[in-house]
Amino acid sequence: MKLRNIAIIAHVDHGKTTLVDRLLQQSGAFRDNQRVAERAMDSNDLERERGITILSKVTSLLWHDTRINIVDTPGHADFGGEVERILNMVEGAIVLVDAAEGPLPQTKFVVSKALKVGLRPIVAINKVDRSDARASQVANEVFDLFAALDASEEQLDFPVLYGSAKEGWMAGSAEGPKKSMAPLFDLVIRHVAPPTVEAGPFRLLGTILEANPYLGRVVMGRITSGSVKPNQSVKVLDRQGNLIEDGRVTKVLAFRGLERQPIDEAFAGDIVAIAGLPQATVSHTICAPEVTMALPAQPIDPPTLAMTFRVNDSPLAGTEGNKVTGRMIRDRLFREAEGNVALKVTESDDKDAVEVAGRGELQLGILIETMRREGFELAVSRPKVLFERDRATGDLNEPIEEVVIDVDEEFSGIVVQKMAERKSEMVEMRPSGGGRVRLVFYAPTRGLIGYQGELMTDSRGTAVLNRLFHAYAPFKGELMGRRNGVLISTDGGEAVAYALWNLEDRGPMMIEPGWKVYRGMIVGEHTRGSDLEVNVLKGKKLTNIRTHSKDEAIRLTPPIRMTLEKAMAYIEDDELVEVTPKSIRLRKKLLDPNERKKEVRRAEAQSV
Repeated sequence: MKLRNIAIIAHVDHGKTTLVDRLLQQSGAFRDNQRVAERAMDSNDLERERGITILSKVTSLLWHDTRINIVDTPGHADFGGEVERILNMVEGAIVLVDAAEGPLPQTKFVVSKALKVGLRPIVAINKVDRSDARASQVANEVFDLFAALDASEEQLDFPVLYGSAKEGWMAGSAEGPKKSMAPLFDLVIRHVAPPTVEAGPFRLLGTILEANPYLGRVVMGRITSGSVKPNQSVKVLDRQGNLIEDGRVTKVLAFRGLERQPIDEAFAGDIVAIAGLPQATVSHTICAPEVTMALPAQPIDPPTLAMTFRVNDSPLAGTEGNKVTGRMIRDRLFREAEGNVALKVTESDDKDAVEVAGRGELQLGILIETMRREGFELAVSRPKVLFERDRATGDLNEPIEEVVIDVDEEFSGIVVQKMAERKSEMVEMRPSGGGRVRLVFYAPTRGLIGYQGELMTDSRGTAVLNRLFHAYAPFKGELMGRRNGVLISTDGGEAVAYALWNLEDRGPMMIEPGWKVYRGMIVGEHTRGSDLEVNVLKGKKLTNIRTHSKDEAIRLTPPIRMTLEKAMAYIEDDELVEVTPKSIRLRKKLLDPNERKKEVRRAEAQSV
């Protein structure tokens, strides 16, 4: 059968997963009366809740006599590691661009990777049904982007289609005809080359990894040469060509619509999943026993942020989760690192802690959220940036990100001011239509930790921030940290409304009456710059004297609600976020106030 392998790449929220939905529907992958969830490819709960794609997934459909394997990729820069690997197993890419927003940082990132691998992309301008669509201008912007990324003559001669994935049509012009996705299918078959097949025995480069409760570890990739059958003897080589394991293939699975079906034999050029190899992982070569050379794997961009995951040692440990030991947390993190090449997990000096390095706050936040849903209890530190030493001069370098902020004109002043405070350098400012301005900055990663929430407040929820790793640059100096101190509980028990009401002058609270607290737990924000220890358990003294003036009902100001991302950005270096399946609490690293004082003195002595 004729084969085509393509990836759909785009910025977050430009409609990749919706496009795959329409392609599956119009190719006949579903029955007419079959009930299919919207965004069928976003299979995991977190993807559905947040409306973003986190993991790359493969689907397959038939168009006339050609089978098209489609890879749906994430749009967030934090999950860019997924996209980089995927491009090795396809011959073509559909670059999807929003007709109103135009190419954004992640579009630039994925297109640069696709051009580097030598793919000839197809450009699809999506969402032309939007009231603020500017399809022809966006097509010119895409051409400028390709030229800026040093595309070859062949790559610059890209075909363009216009349409709306939501309405289910694509056409050669923005006016239509608004019939179906057939023009896109036909263009893929015409423009994308058939898979390149090499001579020789069976070889496959592992690209996506997943754990299956029945089959064990399942490795997906494209067969470069030869063919594979169930029960065939194979071996696994790492990137340097060293032997990892010998084994047998228990099952060969091919993609058919949203299902994976076992097949008797798979041939070179097809994308398949192989089960039965317990140690094979991403970037390993699975091959016939006589092969000695490993397939070249694409190097992955380095991680820029790290966090320490440690055992939860608070007095409330073990009351809400069932996976609390250091061994369980460590095993789970190492298992995650096997499948996610953009994560790097290392043992820490402290036996109860593990350091996890990744691309950004969102990627680490998703990992923590997934773990708490699995029943884990853990404490995490503030994200810290990974610095580098310049080999030639020995100077300290830090990661710099390209930040694009679309904001209403009236709020552009406060955005520029806040970004300047965070040691950012503005490179571009231009109107983007509809009374909005597009601001482009080069900002240190350190300065962006926790800025998303502040930006939303400053712009009344109208700003859109996109960021992308740019380069390492010389250290930009100290940044201003959190201005306010915190209120710390002096004792353990249940918080009392009367005590919280009396403490309202000291600052906003983060807890409610009846919540369990412990000594060293952060219960609120202090109005001043210093930390303050408070008693939230103190009830009202009752007497047996009756008075005419009745007790008035205590009315409390609603507390600050801490989400996981907000808490990670809020804490300082001497604080931790305690994450359990039911709660997110903030606490001091050292719960004993005397220990905290000793630590402060020790730090002062060292600085002197």
